[in-house]
Amino acid sequence: MAIGYKTMPPQPPDYGTGPAVLEFGVDWCSHCRGAQDAIGAVLGGVAGLAHYRIEDGPGRPLGRAFKIKRWPTLVFLHDGREVERLVRPAGTEPIREALDKALHPPAPDAVLAKL
Repeated sequence: MAIGYKTMPPQPPDYGTGPAVLEFGVDWCSHCRGAQDAIGAVLGGVAGLAHYRIEDGPGRPLGRAFKIKRWPTLVFLHDGREVERLVRPAGTEPIREALDKALHPPAPDAVLAKL
């Protein structure tokens, strides 16, 4: 089963405004293949969500820029800023919770109040 991870340019693309998910992995990874049902069940068909499947590996600058160590790793962004990260997600619930943070990030004032 080919998942369809794509080789990305060395510089991170502009992820624009709103929610986005960067999914780092490789087609031959058994963990990546095993997570696809849960990932698809949660992310499939979410209006306005940009989902990038990024092929990772040694020497891949984008994966190194995000400090990816294991596959699959899902990086959830809102307006280009990381709001959550999942490594080898187990089931749909952690993905759903992380997606909620990308769709509805805390207000900047709430983030500053925690510091």
